Amino acid sequence: MTATAPAAEATVRKSSPGAARGPRRRTGRLRRVGLPYLLLLPALLLELLVHLVPMVIGIVMSFKELTQFYIRDWSTAPWAGLDNYAVSVDFDAPVGQALLHSFLVTIAFTLLSVGLCWLIGTAAAVFMQDTFRGRGLLRALFLVPYALPVYAAVITWVFMFQHDNGLVNHVLHDQLGLTDKPSFWLIGDNSFIALLTVSVWKGWPFAFLIVMAGLQNIPRELYEAAALDGAGVIQQTRRITLPSLRPVNQVLVLVLFLWTFNDFNTPYVLFGKSAPEAADLISVHIYQASFVTWNFGAGSAMSVLLLLFLLVVTGVHLALTSRGRRTAQ
Repeated sequence: MTATAPAAEATVRKSSPGAARGPRRRTGRLRRVGLPYLLLLPALLLELLVHLVPMVIGIVMSFKELTQFYIRDWSTAPWAGLDNYAVSVDFDAPVGQALLHSFLVTIAFTLLSVGLCWLIGTAAAVFMQDTFRGRGLLRALFLVPYALPVYAAVITWVFMFQHDNGLVNHVLHDQLGLTDKPSFWLIGDNSFIALLTVSVWKGWPFAFLIVMAGLQNIPRELYEAAALDGAGVIQQTRRITLPSLRPVNQVLVLVLFLWTFNDFNTPYVLFGKSAPEAADLISVHIYQASFVTWNFGAGSAMSVLLLLFLLVVTGVHLALTSRGRRTAQ
């Protein structure tokens, strides 16, 4: 009697509806958990093919003595070890000095461009918060530089910066009389100002768009209460707007920094293959080291050094913002 009781009890448990539902529930849970990863798999594979595989190949190339003699089959190039990196960071040699100069120019250009883009974009976004006639049209006009194709916009600026018949010299010299003679904007020291002007003109609408979206999440009641307490526009901006926009600005500044530091299209279209010394950004410098002097190993080493620098900057920025967020909480 006692021996048959467990068997009968097991038979009843197997035949019960709950026992059949258990495996089905586990199967349904696995499908729900695994379906998002399955849907992400094509994008992950494309990301692997488009970004990670060329990145790994570039890192391997940086350890090779890859010149124009090995273009047909780069894998047969002799192994150079760390020689390409040693030459790139040897600041007493011409190659290292040129790379250091390009790096410093890029740092100055990036800081000025990001700062001006953020300042102009934030000011325009705050100004656009008030309701007035024609606000929608003005918002659309502000976004035109961001919507235009890069090559078409920069080529237009090339014509505007021409020495003899450019619009910039016509306005500054002929109409306003601010210069003694027409300036050369695409060569010499003025090339840095020209590059910075184009970069800010092209980049500030993105800052305007992001900040304007962030301002939509700030309750209007805060401004109304501050106005009742006697706070002016400057105090409202300092005490309400900027603190509320801190998470948005943290991401915005990082994205603008990475985009501007890596910008290749703007200087390449503006100056061509050989940028002036005053506007020798590191992206164009690496291009010249790779495709003009045909030293792909050195160019790859410079690219890896640039990648490491941007990873360090990104890591420090994320660490500082995370610490500030924890402190605020």
